[in-house]
Amino acid sequence: MSKLAFQRCINPGCGAEFDCSETLVECPKCGELLDIVYDWDKINVPDKMSDFAKRWGTKDNRLDFSGVWRFRELLDFCPDETKVSIGEGQTILQLNDGLAKDLGVSAGRLHLQYEGMNPSGSFKDNGMTAAFSHATMVGATASACASTGNTSASMALYAHSCGLKCTVFIGSGRIAFGKLSQSMDYGGHTIQIMGDFDDCMKQVQDVCKQLDIYLVNSLNPFRLEGQKTIMFRIIEQLGWEVPDWIIVPGGNLGNSSAFGKAFMELKQLGLIGKIPRLAVINADGARTLSDLYNDKKLRWNGGNVDQGTIDAYYAELTAKNFSPHTCASAIEISRPVNLKKCLRALDVCNGVVLAVTDEEIVNAKAQIGLHGLGCEPASAATIAGLKHLLADGTIGKDERIACVLTGHQLKDPDVTVNYHKDSQGPFSNPPVECANDLDEIIKLMK
Repeated sequence: MSKLAFQRCINPGCGAEFDCSETLVECPKCGELLDIVYDWDKINVPDKMSDFAKRWGTKDNRLDFSGVWRFRELLDFCPDETKVSIGEGQTILQLNDGLAKDLGVSAGRLHLQYEGMNPSGSFKDNGMTAAFSHATMVGATASACASTGNTSASMALYAHSCGLKCTVFIGSGRIAFGKLSQSMDYGGHTIQIMGDFDDCMKQVQDVCKQLDIYLVNSLNPFRLEGQKTIMFRIIEQLGWEVPDWIIVPGGNLGNSSAFGKAFMELKQLGLIGKIPRLAVINADGARTLSDLYNDKKLRWNGGNVDQGTIDAYYAELTAKNFSPHTCASAIEISRPVNLKKCLRALDVCNGVVLAVTDEEIVNAKAQIGLHGLGCEPASAATIAGLKHLLADGTIGKDERIACVLTGHQLKDPDVTVNYHKDSQGPFSNPPVECANDLDEIIKLMK
């Protein structure tokens, strides 16, 4: 076993352990997901989180400049010489009192964590820098992923920054062109499958097994280690204090799973005094987690998750020939691979789950933009969900809230343009046609 870290099956009835030098996306013994586990007694973890601030003074060091590797003692699974970085994690936590006022939240309490500032324009870069660092450590030569868009863009960027081949599996008509254009630009080989994301996810796993290709979807436990750092940066930007609530879109549930693990570890290490509550927001057209958690009452249950409930639900989807559909393509997933880890995060963070309609998503997206931050549709699910949680009293107006905006506005410009030009909602701002006449133009300007 590695001196500092190892992989362990999340199934308490198995608990098999594997060295970090092995490339695995599931437990070879029982097929369950894997965690990265650390021997904290052997890692030089700072006494308090504010100690990480010292690295702001040494940003000429590429690892200290990275918003992921700046916190490397909290994800110490590979040596520094194999760590890959292209400057990820230079993100902002924006205090947005204008949007807060619209929503009825007290001034100084609503923050937007903007992951669109990452090199590929989404939160995925936090995970890819970790995954490709592990890929470099184990000597991988090729990578692959199934994608609704952001994963492919990020994988292609990181793969070619460290010399790996990469192949993207996408579903027919199930990817925003703004995202697909990135992976093509970065040299990714794209294969379009006649099916949806879930079909692509199954195929890419089989391909990677047969051809010994490094899989970078969030089944990969090392990828989730990088995504933990989104929470570290929120704490950092709040003066090393923890918010009351974290709100995040659903989808494949990698982020929510990573966030729960981050807070579990920080509390174990004594680096935080409390764990924030977590709200996971799905689109109504891809509401698997909402159905299972709220209606079927599926829970983590100490790791003893009721697989029968999951199997029955998925069988029903298959019988109906169900395929998810939502304008928020990044979370258009009906069989989330990190379901069980997300259930653990909800348990750790006393979380809640809900689903919002596409209409609510596009209205929230425009409302966010009106107050100064453009984001992809999936990001806006957080604000759409927050409105419900405020209305039913789950979240109080004086609580400190951090909403994760997962991707840049230009990831899916068609949704934005159509919303405005077709006057689809109360925040639409359509262009006005005018004759090529100075007087007519002036009339419109008054």
